[in-house]
Amino acid sequence: MNEYSSRRLCLAADMEQYSRLDTRTQAVVQSDLVRLLDEAAALVGLDRAAWERQPQGDQELAVLPAATPEVTVLGPFVHQLAARLGVLNARTAGPRVRLRLAVDRGVVADAALGHAGPAPVAVARYVNAPQLKAVLSAIRPADLAVIVSDRLYQDVVRSGHPDLDPAQYVRAHVRVKEFGGYGWIRVPGHASDEVSSVVEAPDGSLPPAGERLPGRPAPSQHVHQGVAVGRDVRGGLTVGLPVTPPQTGSGHVR
Repeated sequence: MNEYSSRRLCLAADMEQYSRLDTRTQAVVQSDLVRLLDEAAALVGLDRAAWERQPQGDQELAVLPAATPEVTVLGPFVHQLAARLGVLNARTAGPRVRLRLAVDRGVVADAALGHAGPAPVAVARYVNAPQLKAVLSAIRPADLAVIVSDRLYQDVVRSGHPDLDPAQYVRAHVRVKEFGGYGWIRVPGHASDEVSSVVEAPDGSLPPAGERLPGRPAPSQHVHQGVAVGRDVRGGLTVGLPVTPPQTGSGHVR
């Protein structure tokens, strides 16, 4: 790690079907996205002015201050973001804004075009996960779908904090470009059964529960410099060549 690197919480927010909008409407919903993130952060005591933001048209990638509480982001911030989206979309005029949100923590370094490191890359891939897109597309009443990295799920979501319920999340194996790893999907205001019915569809990447080997926990894996680093749900760590994921269905938290 160089002197400009640190471990930070990273967040990516992306709008659904942005490219279908005309130029004027794209400008409007970009302003909506910034305002929604500003309002949700302010309501839970997060200082957006301290976020290192990297706007990308229909998407914002942000690196949060090192001291940002992960529980606040995964719990109250997500709750307020979903609530503010509901208020915005209750208006009679203007397009509906629906968001995908990805969160991870890891190494971040300053770079010429913004940020470099595993965490910014991971959230950029997670937010474009096919399963996350499919979930938001399938659950039409929802305005927000969230995916968190496996490391955040294991370390934070499962910590027993009252603002976080592990049973609301459904695991999915994500493969986008060169990235491969497990993430956990949640749709605020909707049961995990609704999410799992989409994630476990035939084009998913985990076998249905009945087809898994008994007594063997499914691994969590990320690929770093061509080497797969995996951790099963009991905490065992494995390092080796990347494993090609199975071609069917995913597990369900409940």
